[in-house]
Amino acid sequence: MKKTIILIIFILVFYLVISNIISNTKIPNESIRIRVLANSNLDSDQKIKKIISSNVMKYLNSKLKNTKNIEDAREEIISSIPSINKIIDKTLEKKGMKENYKVSYGYNYFPLKEFNNSIYEEGLYESLLITLGSGLGDNFWCLLFPPLCMIDIDNDIEYTSILKEIFNV
Repeated sequence: MKKTIILIIFILVFYLVISNIISNTKIPNESIRIRVLANSNLDSDQKIKKIISSNVMKYLNSKLKNTKNIEDAREEIISSIPSINKIIDKTLEKKGMKENYKVSYGYNYFPLKEFNNSIYEEGLYESLLITLGSGLGDNFWCLLFPPLCMIDIDNDIEYTSILKEIFNV
């Protein structure tokens, strides 16, 4: 019984420490973001945004997983734009959609974001921007470099990071 209580306390403390690290994670000054703007807030537009975000992030995560500095990350992302266009084309075709979209890299506008008791200031940030259709819907955004994602989907907030992948918290 005593071992069980100690184990439970250890797990609880470990969880609280990891949760505190996660909730206090700040975006480094040298970072590259990704933002995917949905055409609108219709369910169908939000769904395709989620699918495209997921497909593009899987591809970019595999390309950036061994990247050690921002210059290499920048070069890898820019050189990946033709492949990203193909991923988006293939995703839209698979869903039977003829959505217009634009992929651009540079300094793009991000609105103010409150996440995990932190405020992320609005401004222009180095980023990959994917605009679906008119781009008037809710967006997905996270960091490509260093890898730190913040996902706010349908008011359900999910946090993913390297820590989450390692510790599965």
